[in-house]
Amino acid sequence: MPLNQKIFASLLAILFLGIVIDLARRKKLRVEYSILWSLIAVVIVILVFWYDSLVLITKMIGAVLPTTTLFIFGLMFLLFLNLHFSVKLSEMSEQVKNIAHEVALLTVRKGTKEESS
Repeated sequence: MPLNQKIFASLLAILFLGIVIDLARRKKLRVEYSILWSLIAVVIVILVFWYDSLVLITKMIGAVLPTTTLFIFGLMFLLFLNLHFSVKLSEMSEQVKNIAHEVALLTVRKGTKEESS
């Protein structure tokens, strides 16, 4: 990998890591996600400085170019991330439904208490 590409990729990864840390510090990104995104930035830096590992992985999976390997792994990461968020969204939808039921029951109970007074 040419030196200017290494510098560019490592600067982007460091910038990305800085943004993740800033978002976590300002409580705009939960810790569990900040760890995930920080690991991604570290993996990018490792692949930049240890390019031979990317070439080795490319040969192991039978891809032709390292960029294909990055694309495949990036796509798989996004698919798993979407699956994770779908699970979280399903859990939250169930929680909202349960809370709505509880509020409805409390409203009915409050109404019956006022009528009996």
